Amino acid sequence: MTNNAANIVFGTGPLGYAVAEELLVRGQSVKLVNRSGVGDIPEGAALVKADATDTERTRQVCKNVRTVFHCAMPPYTQWPELFPAITYGILKGAIAAEANLVYGDNLYMYGKVNGPIKEDLPYNAKGPKGKIRAEMADKLMQVHIEGKIKVAIGRASDFFGPRVLNSILGEKVFMPAIEGKTINIIGRIDQPHTFTYIKDFAKGLVTLSENETAFGEVWHIPSAETITTQRFLHRVFKEAETFPPVKTAPKFVVNVMALFNPIIKELKELLYSYELPYVVDHSKFEGTFGNHSTPHKTAIKETVEWYRAKHIH
Repeated sequence: MTNNAANIVFGTGPLGYAVAEELLVRGQSVKLVNRSGVGDIPEGAALVKADATDTERTRQVCKNVRTVFHCAMPPYTQWPELFPAITYGILKGAIAAEANLVYGDNLYMYGKVNGPIKEDLPYNAKGPKGKIRAEMADKLMQVHIEGKIKVAIGRASDFFGPRVLNSILGEKVFMPAIEGKTINIIGRIDQPHTFTYIKDFAKGLVTLSENETAFGEVWHIPSAETITTQRFLHRVFKEAETFPPVKTAPKFVVNVMALFNPIIKELKELLYSYELPYVVDHSKFEGTFGNHSTPHKTAIKETVEWYRAKHIH
C-alpha cells in the first residue's frame, strides 16, 4: 500500500490499532502514524513516521485524506508538557487537508460526578489531567463552531481488550488471572464501574466518522452493561479457569504508594472514579446510531485468548 489512504490514524497504541482494524474490516484504506515509524499494525494498513507536534509534518502526512482519527497519547506522566502540542499538531494537519477529525477521548474532564455520566455535564475536573482533557475538547469544538473543520468527539471509560496493557484492567489483571496469581487493584471493587471494550470504542469512533450528524457533538461510546468491578473480575476468572486472590488498595495505601510510584501518583487524581459508582450513560449514541457493544462474556473471552496467545510476560 502506498502512503495515500482515505483515513489516517495518529497513534499506534491499542485504540489506534483497533480503529485501523475496524476501518479495514469496512473496506476502507488507512495509514497509521507514530513517532518511530515502526510498530505493530494490522495487515493491509500502512505506517508513516511523523512527530505530531511538528505541524509542517502533520500537514504533509494528512494530505489528501478524508478523515483524521486522533488516537495518540503521550506517556501518562507527561500529559501537561506533551498532550496539547500533539492534539493541536494533529488539528492543524487535519485543517490543512480539509479533512474531518474524530477524536478518541476519555471522561476525565467531568471530574467527580454524582449519578450517570452524560455528555451535557459541565467540565468540573480539579486535577491537571482532567483540565488538560477539557481544554483540548473545548479547543476542538471551538474550531468546529468556527467552521474551520468538522470535529466529532467520542468518549469511553476505562478500557480493556487485546493490546490494552496499561489500564486498570490491563496486563496487571489479565496476566495474574491467567497465571492464578494475586491481583492488586486500587479502589473499591464492590462499586459499579463502566468498562469499555477496546473494539467497541473503535467501532464507535468509525461510526461517528461515517455520519454527518455526528460532527459538532460529543458522544459516549456504548459499553456493555455496567457491573461491579468484583463481578467483572469473577467473569475473567471464570474464563481463565482460575480463582486467584484479589488485594485492594484503599485511599491511604494509594497515597503511600504514590510516594514511590509515578504512575500511582498520577492516578491519585482519578481515585474517586474507583471508590464511588462510575456509570457512563450512552443513550445519546444508542438512540442515534444503535448499540454495538460486545457482551462482557465475549469481550473477556477474546481478551483472555489474546493474552494467552500473544503476550510475552
